[in-house]
Amino acid sequence: MDSDDPDRVLGMISGDFTMSVQFSQGAGKSAEFVGDREGLVAYLAQREKSTLVHHIDIGAVIGEYELVLGRTTRDGVFEASFNATAQLDSAGAVRRLLIARTPEVDFAR
Repeated sequence: MDSDDPDRVLGMISGDFTMSVQFSQGAGKSAEFVGDREGLVAYLAQREKSTLVHHIDIGAVIGEYELVLGRTTRDGVFEASFNATAQLDSAGAVRRLLIARTPEVDFAR
């Protein structure tokens, strides 16, 4: 999603795609982006393109599931941690996506 063409992720989802992104700005301020393809379009539209950089610190694939722990940075400075879990279909497209993001917890190394 950090590429010059973040909307290309729309080609990576299945026809029965469902998502929820729990997006915290800290101090109890949060929003949830939910839905199907249109929910993902709305989420992509609100992002700060080319401003936040996503870093995956650790990930695992367990059967049809992919899980990652990462962080976002702004100008190289920590902004938030995130967890993401995706369920893939037999063709490798994302069927389900759950993301949680918060600046309140930093998994600093």
